[in-house]
Amino acid sequence: MTPLVRATLAALLLIAGTASAADQQLETRFSCSVARTVDGEKVIYADNGEISLAGSHIDAFRWESSLFRSTHGFDCSIDESDGLVAEVRDAAPMVQWRIALKDANDARTRRGYDFDRLPRCTIRLEREGDTLNVKPSCPALCGSRPNFSELSVNLKTGQCRYEE
Repeated sequence: MTPLVRATLAALLLIAGTASAADQQLETRFSCSVARTVDGEKVIYADNGEISLAGSHIDAFRWESSLFRSTHGFDCSIDESDGLVAEVRDAAPMVQWRIALKDANDARTRRGYDFDRLPRCTIRLEREGDTLNVKPSCPALCGSRPNFSELSVNLKTGQCRYEE
């Protein structure tokens, strides 16, 4: 092998081994639920979603999160029609996305909520190996409870774990 061929091959291997954050992709669907006892009352959490991201481009993002009690329940959903933007960061061995609303007040108003909340909503997605951690912070979008459940999903088995 000539020095030029060896140098070209080394450069190609280096390029192939250094994928940028913009090259990171996430494609998943999940459906999770768990029953717990909270303050002596049975509570059911139920979440389902579909996420398709290519770098900071959102191909699909839909998530519905519900909390049911014996006397009442709450649900909230978010999708591309809410005006979402995404940022991606490769923090090897983890890839992180931050999904946010362009205008949380507008999204809340379109949903029929007219009370004041902090004007933000972010959902952090952290993929490490086969695990996707979903960490929401959305006081601005729906009702009075924390709007979405924090959970982890095994991307291979689909098994979910809710954070306490």
